[in-house]
Amino acid sequence: MTEIRKCQVLIIGAGPGGYVAGIRSGQLGLDTIVVEGDRAGGTCLIRGCIPSKALIHAAERFESLSMHSDDGGHMGISISSEPELDMASLISWKDSIVDRLNKGVESLLKSSGVDLIKGWATFTGPKRCVVETTEGDVEIEAENVIIATGSSHIDLPFMPCDEEFVLSSTGALELDSLPAKVAIVGGGYIGIELGCALSKLGTEVTVIEGMDSILGLFDRELRRPLEIWLKKHGVSVHTNALAKGAEVKGRGASKKVEVTFEKEGEIQSLKVDKVLVTVGRRPNTKEWGLETMGVRMDHSGRFIRTDRQCRTNVPGIFAIGDVAGEPMLAHKASSQGEMVAEIISGLSREFDKVAIPAIVFTEPEIVSVGLLPDEARERGEDIIIGKFPLAANGRALTLEAEKTGGFIRVIARESDHVILGIQAVGSHVAELHGEFVLALEMGSLLEDVADTVHAHPTMAEAFHESVLKTLGHAIHSA
Repeated sequence: MTEIRKCQVLIIGAGPGGYVAGIRSGQLGLDTIVVEGDRAGGTCLIRGCIPSKALIHAAERFESLSMHSDDGGHMGISISSEPELDMASLISWKDSIVDRLNKGVESLLKSSGVDLIKGWATFTGPKRCVVETTEGDVEIEAENVIIATGSSHIDLPFMPCDEEFVLSSTGALELDSLPAKVAIVGGGYIGIELGCALSKLGTEVTVIEGMDSILGLFDRELRRPLEIWLKKHGVSVHTNALAKGAEVKGRGASKKVEVTFEKEGEIQSLKVDKVLVTVGRRPNTKEWGLETMGVRMDHSGRFIRTDRQCRTNVPGIFAIGDVAGEPMLAHKASSQGEMVAEIISGLSREFDKVAIPAIVFTEPEIVSVGLLPDEARERGEDIIIGKFPLAANGRALTLEAEKTGGFIRVIARESDHVILGIQAVGSHVAELHGEFVLALEMGSLLEDVADTVHAHPTMAEAFHESVLKTLGHAIHSA
């Protein structure tokens, strides 16, 4: 006989949205169950954000050591031999970080009084599901349901991922040896981040992108330093190029993958060791009984339709994170998860964010908060813009962050000096995003930031100077 459980809050998915919703629900004294079919932490922690950043950091270390092994060394530091890479050990180190964080999430859920059930949930009604676990089926009835099922990579029908020769981002983060040549299909943030890391480790990288530029969500000025870095490091980028297929050729250890793509009306081919497919992600709305819940989808048919409290059309059912629409970012999901738990507990909350930061951990890093210049103009805003180069910042020079041609750019309304958007490109700029977001959420004027003392020597001074530049009187830039 199937066990029947009842709870106040049932959360489907223990990713960055679901586990945060679970912890906050537990803190608020709500009887909460979280169901997860894989490992607590979700895509971001297990096979996305965290492991990829570990790989990126290792690649930076490796490249830095390689510089010190060149003739004459670097910064007065030299090593007597070139660094060696043990890819299997690198992946093992990455896995140790993932394991530690996974156990941490499970511990936090437990300490908050949340019951984590590991298994696959299938809904049979709006607030009723059956969970298949290793110990048998568990039927759950809930007063409130939070759908936090996340997203999955998009597989190309003519280039399916076998995770041996044709890889998704998941497979790319499990490599036991470094491939000599890699083709990346898709020039979005996932592909370019991994492409930069592999290039630093010594892989010959080719990017195949169907649009007219990589990282199309950013404007040309922001992309330019990255494009220069890619060219300088021998990364070949084909834009307006449509991938057509991939075929494994050869035998045994000599097997290669031949990738074909169409560019300017001609079919071209390329032989590589691995193909990485990163053409986007799709929300996980299939194969778990969503159709039995009665919730409506949005106009695109891809996402669950929600309001500013993440409510669906069915009372007591909420959707957060990737299944609830763009932007498909972990920090958006976490913020929504915390909010929904508080709404269920009776608190008054609303998801009305001025800005959700977008960060790409390429070389150099790119950060965007709020409106881009063209977006502001399209909204009818008369704007003023200030841009300050990292090359004029002392701390950036000591970190060699200026070498990538980076800068911080501020967009403000001309009439009242309200800050509308902030972008940055350069090494280490991701850690500045907190000040950017706070400025927009607080409705800061240019004068508010200009009158705030920024510690010296820090990279944050570059933001202060960019605001002064927008006002027309930067101190350290002409």
